[in-house]
Amino acid sequence: MPQPRILILTVTRGHGAAHLRMANALQRALLEMRPDVTIEVVDALRHCAAWFHLYYNSYLIPMRYWPSLWRRLENLQHRSAATSPGWLYRQGGRRLFHFIKAFDPNIVVATEVGLCELAAMLKRESGARFRLVGLIPGVDADRPWAQPEVDLYPVAPGDVVKTLEAEGVPRAKILPCGMPIDLLFSSLPERSAARARLTVQPDIPMLLVLFGGEGYDKPRRRILKGVERIQVPLQVVFVVGRNQALENELRGLYQSEPRHTVLGWVDNMYELMAAADLLLSKPGGGTIIEALTCGLPLLAFDPRPGDEERACLWIEKQQVGHWLKRPEDIAPTVEHLLNDPEGLRRLRANALALARPRAAFDAAEAILRLL
Repeated sequence: MPQPRILILTVTRGHGAAHLRMANALQRALLEMRPDVTIEVVDALRHCAAWFHLYYNSYLIPMRYWPSLWRRLENLQHRSAATSPGWLYRQGGRRLFHFIKAFDPNIVVATEVGLCELAAMLKRESGARFRLVGLIPGVDADRPWAQPEVDLYPVAPGDVVKTLEAEGVPRAKILPCGMPIDLLFSSLPERSAARARLTVQPDIPMLLVLFGGEGYDKPRRRILKGVERIQVPLQVVFVVGRNQALENELRGLYQSEPRHTVLGWVDNMYELMAAADLLLSKPGGGTIIEALTCGLPLLAFDPRPGDEERACLWIEKQQVGHWLKRPEDIAPTVEHLLNDPEGLRRLRANALALARPRAAFDAAEAILRLL
C-alpha cells in the first residue's frame, strides 16, 4: 500500500505568522500520531504566477495607506460568496494546480480562505479525489470558507461554527476542536517555574507587550508612552519579532530600566505567556488563541481594519480582555486590573473556559480518519 501523503497549503510573508504557525503545529501533531505519513507544508503563493502573488498581497497597500478603504473592502469580502473572481483564481493558480497534482496528495489542508477556494476549485473542476480540510485560523470566518468540496473544518467553537452552519455547511463536517497552536501550549509550565526559567521577578506583575512577528511598529511611540505612564509596580517584556531597528531602539531606551526586557524573535512564547499577568498586543488570530490557552487577559491595541476589529469585539463579548482604542487607555486599564485581583481572576477564568490546548492533536486525529 502506498504511503499516505498530506499537503498543507499556507501563506507566509504579508499575511501574518498565524497561518504558518498553525500549519507547523498541525504537521508536528500529525507526525507524532502517524510517523509513516508524508507531510509537506508549502507556501502556496510560491507555486503561483508572479503576477498573482503580487495581486494576492496587494491588500497591503490600502491597509497601510488608506485604512478606511480597506475596512470597506475587507468587510465586503467577509460577507461575499467569494474573495476573488473565479476566472482570476483559475488563471493565477494554474501552476499551483500542477504542483498539487504532481504531489498527488490523499489530503490537502488549506490554512487561508483564498487557498481553500483554490483547492476547492481544483477538486471541483478536475475531479481530483483528495480530501480537503479547511483549517480556519482565529475566532472569525469569512463566508467563502464554505465550499461544498471541503470534507472537514477543524475550527474554534462558537462564532466560526455558526458562520459555517449559516452558509449551509453540514454540522457533521465541522469539528469545534479549536485552532491548532504550538504543541508546547498543551503542557504549559506553572507560572512560578516559567518566571524562574525566564529570570523574571516572582512577586512583581508582568506585562507582556507583543509587536507581532514582523515587529509592527506603526504606533510604537504612542504605545511606549502609554506603558511608561503606568504607576503601579510592574515589569515589562517587549517582544519585537524580526524588526531589528525597533529592537535596537527599545534596547537603547530601556538599557537603564532593570524591569524592562527587550526581545527580538522568540521560540518560547508559551513560557512568556505562562509567566505574564497581562498581554498588550495586536489581536491576531493566533495570538488570541494562544492567550486563551494560557488564561492570559488580552489588551488589544491598534487592530487592522476588518478582521482584527471584529476580533476586538469578540474579545470584549467573551470578557477575556479589553479593546484599548487610545494609547491613553493603556495605563489606567493596566492599573485598574492589577488593583482588582477578582476582576483579573474572572478574565483569566473566562479565557481558560474557551481554551483548547490539544486542538492540534484533535484536528490531526480527525484528519487522519479521512485516510
